[in-house]
Amino acid sequence: MADSELIFHIHLSQDEFLAYYQGAARSVFARATDGRTVRFPAKYLQPFLTHQGIHGVFALSYDPETRKFKAMRQIG
Repeated sequence: MADSELIFHIHLSQDEFLAYYQGAARSVFARATDGRTVRFPAKYLQPFLTHQGIHGVFALSYDPETRKFKAMRQIG
C-alpha cells in the first residue's frame, strides 16, 4: 500500500519550540487540512527551525498500515 500524507499548517515561535526542544513537551499536535488531528514527535520539526520559529505548510507522510512516520517536508 502507498504512503499516506497529511498536510497541515504550523506556526510556532522560537520560544514555543524551545519548550519542545528542552523536553517540556515531546509531541506536537496539529489539525490537518482535511480535519484530522495529527500528533508527532517535535524532533521532526527541528530541521525547519529558524530564528523566527517554525512557520509554514508541511506534509507528513506515513505508512497507512503501521501508521509509522516516513518523512516530513515543508511545502509552503
